[in-house]
Amino acid sequence: MPTTRVALATCSVLPDLDPDDTPLLGALAERGIDAVAAVWDDPEVDWDSFDLVVVRSTWDYSQRQDEFIEWARKVPRLANDAEVLAWNTDKYYLKTMGEMGIPIVRTLWLDPDRHLTSQAIHTRLPAHGDYVIKPTVSAGARDTARYQENTAEARGQAILHARELLRSGRHVMVQPYQNQVDVAGETGLIFVGGEFSHAVRKNAMLSRGHRPTQGLYQEEIMRATEATEPQLALAHRALEAAREVLGDPAADMLYARIDMLPGDDGEPVLLELEFTEPSLFLAKSPGALERFADAIAARATRS
Repeated sequence: MPTTRVALATCSVLPDLDPDDTPLLGALAERGIDAVAAVWDDPEVDWDSFDLVVVRSTWDYSQRQDEFIEWARKVPRLANDAEVLAWNTDKYYLKTMGEMGIPIVRTLWLDPDRHLTSQAIHTRLPAHGDYVIKPTVSAGARDTARYQENTAEARGQAILHARELLRSGRHVMVQPYQNQVDVAGETGLIFVGGEFSHAVRKNAMLSRGHRPTQGLYQEEIMRATEATEPQLALAHRALEAAREVLGDPAADMLYARIDMLPGDDGEPVLLELEFTEPSLFLAKSPGALERFADAIAARATRS
């Protein structure tokens, strides 16, 4: 019987995978799967030779989104589906989620085609409270920063940040900073093969005055947590809404991470849907690695 082959797609900065994913190679080998790490833009890789390609630490995609999606559409058996990635790699999907009744962080959308002046940006920024500026295409908090409204210096930095993003042709999101995240953090609910697997809590990443992250990603401090019933309910609603929008490509996602944080009333609101290359924090929950390896093996061997 031919050996089942699986590629775990990564980026050239992490050719041997992110440490969170490295144990997958051994876990898949224990299941009779020949698994290797493969850099997504390496022209020497024969993607047709794999029974399944699983997107993992492709964290440079945000700088080359079109190229990344073009690659994804050429891979015969990819998880998640290329059309899911095309939709999910631009956070404008959050506007759709909000229109479908999913609670999201209140967001102002800035369009580069509007050619907004500094004054126009200034009048659109929040007049009260801290706020966050980030591009709609970004990974790992890259080019994301938190500003406070009550200093001229911070206001000037925020306007400059937004203008630089807009001038480069990128759409921009402006969101009020959710103060409860400083206490409660963000919560990520991880799903494997469509089933809830485990949850993690992330410390607040954006401090006042912190310059936009320029590296590939910002380090995250995570710990295991128990998902609450409201969090689980929101995650399931968000997944169902995404499936309604995307149809068949999203009906059978191998992995997903639903990130949320407490709103002003303490109830969870959706922060992001991570369907592309999320860290799954497999080491944070007993059995998570085995569940993901089982799901990959089952997907790779099904006809």
